Amino acid sequence: MSSLRARLALSAYRLGGIALYPFIGPYLAVRAAKGKEDGARKLERSGYASANRPQGPLIWFHAASVGETSAVIPLIREIRRRDIHVILTTGTITSAKVAHERLGEEVIHQYVPLDLKPAIKRFLEYWQPDCAIFAESEIWPTTITELGRRRIPQILVNARMSDRSFARWSKHPSLAEALFENLALVVAQSDLDAERFRDLGAVQVLKSGNLKVDTDAPSYDAPTLAGYMKQIGNRKTWAAVSTFEGEEGAAASVHALLKEHNSQLTIIVPRHPERCDAIEAMLVEQGLKVARRTRNDILSADVDVFLGDTIGEMGLYLRMTEVAFMGKSLFNEGGQNPLEPAMLGCAILTGGHVQNFRDAYQVLARRGSARMVRDTEMLARGVHYLLTNDTARRTMIDAGFVAVHDMRGALAATVKGLEPYINPLSVKARLMPKTMANG
Repeated sequence: MSSLRARLALSAYRLGGIALYPFIGPYLAVRAAKGKEDGARKLERSGYASANRPQGPLIWFHAASVGETSAVIPLIREIRRRDIHVILTTGTITSAKVAHERLGEEVIHQYVPLDLKPAIKRFLEYWQPDCAIFAESEIWPTTITELGRRRIPQILVNARMSDRSFARWSKHPSLAEALFENLALVVAQSDLDAERFRDLGAVQVLKSGNLKVDTDAPSYDAPTLAGYMKQIGNRKTWAAVSTFEGEEGAAASVHALLKEHNSQLTIIVPRHPERCDAIEAMLVEQGLKVARRTRNDILSADVDVFLGDTIGEMGLYLRMTEVAFMGKSLFNEGGQNPLEPAMLGCAILTGGHVQNFRDAYQVLARRGSARMVRDTEMLARGVHYLLTNDTARRTMIDAGFVAVHDMRGALAATVKGLEPYINPLSVKARLMPKTMANG
């Protein structure tokens, strides 16, 4: 694609957004009816503010969902310690809840405006951010070009580029360069990610490591965990978490294969809880008794499967076991983040499709805290081995703790990379009268 064609493609994208803008209202109303939007705040998605802009320097952070939000929270706190105001946008109701619970009044939260020119323009004209920091892989053409026109530095932190995304962008190098050259800085998770961003046109790129390693372990409700552990008693447990279609069936097969050897409880936490009705029906059809978190079902001795059908409680589910299989890895390419189970003391099993978290799995596997399985039969053998071999399980758990400790440092590296952008704002903020700075 030539440079001219790239510009034409971006212009067509913007014009298409303008044409679609009148239909935002019905679109958001449908999503709100399905529980995918906060109905009371849906105007924020059109760029309308629901809070006052404070006086003084302001940085716009954007994190799409729960994982990205949790990853940037320590970085946001570093920015706030420098007296710089922060507006944090997220794209999901759950991530908004996480932001409120963990940051409270430290930041202004808004739902991210849709990548349509009228919405983005309205958002930027009101908030007038001094800098924009996006998490991981958020590349929105209209947002990027509108920030570029206003000469607002835009930075990608904890940046990663999956195999699939890199292949897609590589087919359109001029379009990729027209977008990525707008990024003032890319702070990549790995050397491979950094190389890919450079190849696609990003000019200033550095490697930091994964910010998720520098976050706190997922929170949990202690009385709830204590209650469940009392119900479980001496039963062995294992968990299949962040599962995708097909993997719940594999977990059920593993449970059936092991049931004659162990009186185990299988915990299944699908990546998308809205699938849980269908998953429960499948499990029941196989003769398994299911308890669900949302029903507050008792984990009695005859319960086979505990279905974790909530969002934001991974800290609870992972603390109920010491053996965790990470989903989206047996039948779907990409994998899921293994750092949380490593932090929480789980021996980790995964399928072979872990491209999106390649570096983390390589470190964990090298340390001996994660093992890959090819199929359901191998998964069953792995679960059985770990449930019945306390020494092997403990060795993997301890190796995970060491690996996570050794992987830390991304936060400090990221802050150092951001200093040319945040230090002037910090000086400006501290020179302002306190009453004005806090306005």
